[in-house]
Amino acid sequence: MLNELHIENIAVIERADVSFGSGLNILTGETGAGKSILVDSLYAVLGGRVSRELVRTGADKAVVCATFDPEPAAKWCAEHEIDVEDELILRRQISADGKSSCRVCGIPIPASQLRELGTLLLDIHGQNDGQQLLDERRHLAYLDAFGTDARDLSAYRDAYQTYAELIKEQETLQSYEDEKELLTDSLRSQIDELTRAELRLGEEDELSERRDLLRNFEKLSESIDLAYELLDGREDSALSLASEAESAADRAAAYAADLKSVPGSIREATMLLQDAAETLRDYRNGLDFSEEEYDRIESRLATLRKLQRKYRADEAGLIQKLSDAQERLDQIEYADDRLIKLEKLIDKQEKVVKSAADVLTQARRAAAAQLERQVVAELRALAMPAVRFQVEITPVGGAPGFQSTGADTVRFLLSANAGEAPGRISRIASGGELSRIMLALKNVFAQRDAVPSMVFDEVDTGVSGIAAQRVGEKLASLSRTKQVICITHLPQIASMADHHFLIEKHQEQDRTRTSVQELSPDGCVREIARLHGGDHITELTLASAKEQLTSAAAFKTAAAQKEN
Repeated sequence: MLNELHIENIAVIERADVSFGSGLNILTGETGAGKSILVDSLYAVLGGRVSRELVRTGADKAVVCATFDPEPAAKWCAEHEIDVEDELILRRQISADGKSSCRVCGIPIPASQLRELGTLLLDIHGQNDGQQLLDERRHLAYLDAFGTDARDLSAYRDAYQTYAELIKEQETLQSYEDEKELLTDSLRSQIDELTRAELRLGEEDELSERRDLLRNFEKLSESIDLAYELLDGREDSALSLASEAESAADRAAAYAADLKSVPGSIREATMLLQDAAETLRDYRNGLDFSEEEYDRIESRLATLRKLQRKYRADEAGLIQKLSDAQERLDQIEYADDRLIKLEKLIDKQEKVVKSAADVLTQARRAAAAQLERQVVAELRALAMPAVRFQVEITPVGGAPGFQSTGADTVRFLLSANAGEAPGRISRIASGGELSRIMLALKNVFAQRDAVPSMVFDEVDTGVSGIAAQRVGEKLASLSRTKQVICITHLPQIASMADHHFLIEKHQEQDRTRTSVQELSPDGCVREIARLHGGDHITELTLASAKEQLTSAAAFKTAAAQKEN
């Protein structure tokens, strides 16, 4: 679960440290106090998109650091060679110029990997998730995420991928027919030119090295001659002097035992000098210069570079272009034969895809029936007693009768009131109903995933009265198996908190600052009273708040006893 959240210079929050607990964590505060900034901070530290606008005005950088229990991400960390002990620490820094950096336990990682890790740790239900539910293009993904067998999905995707590759090859070969003669002439010209060039990988480097040697022939010869002369080419050469030194050291060693090793050392050095002198002599004897060879090398290099400019490729690229041109010419010349074979292969693979699609459709229908039952049960518990929720699965239609996601079109239908036929959620659901549908789906999905923590940003939108009470109870029930963090304005939900945090905005020295503090039991009473009656807190609103908190505690106790 999420244990600690540290924020520096994020929007109006100059600095905040929040220690979350297990169960239901509630965040309340006045509108504009900065509640959603905490959610923005969580998005950032989990690898979400960030911008310079997130950095507090006047600050050089913003920092978000979050500490999690490591177990849910242990496998991921091991695969990415990140050592984790007692805590998994995520850190995101955003500079004032918009650049950002990410670290996990001190190890730098790209934001894409941080997002991947974040999906294992926290599920955030943002304010726009309800609108996503209206997008029927997402309903198929919701259904598959709920209960479609991963093996059926994988089998279909593999079959469809093979089919798509065959179709692509067919389209490519058919396109050749329109420009067959022109393409053939062009490819043959390329092949002829590149074949005559007799390309060889590494040739350019070899030629360049040899050309540089020939270009500096005189300087090279002079240097070799001088080095050889100093080593072994005159009376006072290094070898002659070393030989004399060895004799002198021998005589000295006869009188001083400490010098016995010196003659041997000089002898070894002399042998090294002899080897060096012989190497120089042999290299010089084999060294020759030819104007014809130099011109031939220059001509060859010019040819290679001309080809590289023409085809916009290096030496390896030219060789690959020749291979590609030969392969493509073969495809064109044998296109008719291949097209006949492709038609048979496509027909055969189409049957394989349809068979896999049928299996997938059956799996989706089974998952849909189960999803309908569970969502209806959840929604009835959220004060929608007459609700009907239906997963409509219809064929995609047209030819070939399937697409990359299968042969099905999926959309969710809803009837919120008795006697009404189920219809599109976008046309039937009110704002409060949409919030409860999304909460129901989240709760159903949460039963199947291993993500230990969930965040709800104002899940109470459009909800009030008994419905708000049921939403609070549902969140409390969910928090018995997962850590739940919820931003709310409703006392019915806030009273269910296991940990209640107040977010307040105030001015200091002409700057707006936001603070986050966990409330004491008395503080919870006053905050619930404020949610009921605003700033006008009376003995009556305080008594009402205490009664609501007592009722919430009784509900949680009864629910826990029922579980046990």
